[in-house]
Amino acid sequence: MIVRNYVEIDGKEVNEEGAKNVKIQWLIDEKIAPNFAMRRFVVGKDGYTPFHRHDWEHEVFVLQGKGAIVDEEGKEHELKPGNFVLVLPNEMHQFKNKGKEDFIFLCMIPLK
Repeated sequence: MIVRNYVEIDGKEVNEEGAKNVKIQWLIDEKIAPNFAMRRFVVGKDGYTPFHRHDWEHEVFVLQGKGAIVDEEGKEHELKPGNFVLVLPNEMHQFKNKGKEDFIFLCMIPLK
């Protein structure tokens, strides 16, 4: 069993093309878990992740702030604390901060 606090994990800027003002923390990664990763994203004011797709699903849980997820048609779906999202494999998506404070969410993905 592993018990830690997120403040012990260094955050890194997301430098992918199409990202703005986004940090990621790998809370659980392949070094400590065999099947799933848990990541914490902080999207700053006016920030967003790239509009992208990938071969795996991921589950998202919103912790703080006001945001949106953009779907394949470009429609924005409002997100606030307590909301959760399932992004299916190969589904185009993007997360945006729509508020004045940080938009923070957890994102779980398979490691394999």
